[in-house]
Amino acid sequence: MSSLPIISLAGLRSDDPAERQATATELGRACRDVGFFYVIDHGIPDSVCQGAFDLARQLFALPAEDKEALSIKRSPHNRGYVAMADEKLNPDAGADMKEAFNIGTDFPADHPDVLADKPFRGVNFWPPIDGWRRRALDYFDHCLELGRTIHRGFSLDLGLAEDFFAGHLSKPIATLRMLRYPPSAGKVEREDGGAGTHTDYGNVTILASDAVAGLEVLNRQGEWIKAPHVPGAFVCNIGDCLMRWSNDTYLSTPHRVRPPAKERYSIAFFLEVNPDSVVDPRDIVKGEAPKYEPITCADYLAARLNATYDHRGADEKA
Repeated sequence: MSSLPIISLAGLRSDDPAERQATATELGRACRDVGFFYVIDHGIPDSVCQGAFDLARQLFALPAEDKEALSIKRSPHNRGYVAMADEKLNPDAGADMKEAFNIGTDFPADHPDVLADKPFRGVNFWPPIDGWRRRALDYFDHCLELGRTIHRGFSLDLGLAEDFFAGHLSKPIATLRMLRYPPSAGKVEREDGGAGTHTDYGNVTILASDAVAGLEVLNRQGEWIKAPHVPGAFVCNIGDCLMRWSNDTYLSTPHRVRPPAKERYSIAFFLEVNPDSVVDPRDIVKGEAPKYEPITCADYLAARLNATYDHRGADEKA
């Protein structure tokens, strides 16, 4: 495969079960073959997407001291600002040349889960920009609904009840991540110097990118293929948690970001299931020996995130 499939999601909104199943089968084929695909007819207005990129530019243009006041190092719940070179998605290769900002589901400080200090149930950090929070959460909510729609397609393709994932997505772990990659000025010391070669950790990632090239995907033939910007489309990919849950029916595929020639922005929405949802392959694949032990989503995600940041110890919550 030398390019990623482009899939219209219009069929998943059809009243005709055959149309929903046909789209689900198309999704499933992509999830089995390469684990990456573009989606169009996704229902998120262009103005909402472009507005999110405007927010990212405003955020990363803040003075360094304002961004550091929002540092992820101050959050045990994977929220806040990640400074340049603070993250190592491929620890053996070195630090990533990017900065990022994470937003999770927006809980008030007096929410019972926040007061109980449950994993991934902390408060967000917000930049001192008028209207920024409201607009960011609007984009977050649109992506969450898109993720739920895509999961209905997964359910149908896997031969499950169409609403199988719905109960697991009622109060999910979800992270909106804004990213900025500085220009490389023609100096590329590492092919994955923007974002180290890695797989994503959760169920599905929904990525919006600007027109600057960078994302590359490793196909089944061991070749790096480009995932260029497609106007009006999102790039989606399966994460390790859904690969585990599907007993390796779906594939979580290594990918990387090359240092871009020009400044590059992207916005990723990482969708996991509810923290206490038990990821058990026996629930999805019948009549097949499970390759993985059951584990809660929160425990799995925490273990993966704790290995990503230098400032976190092995016993620290993500």
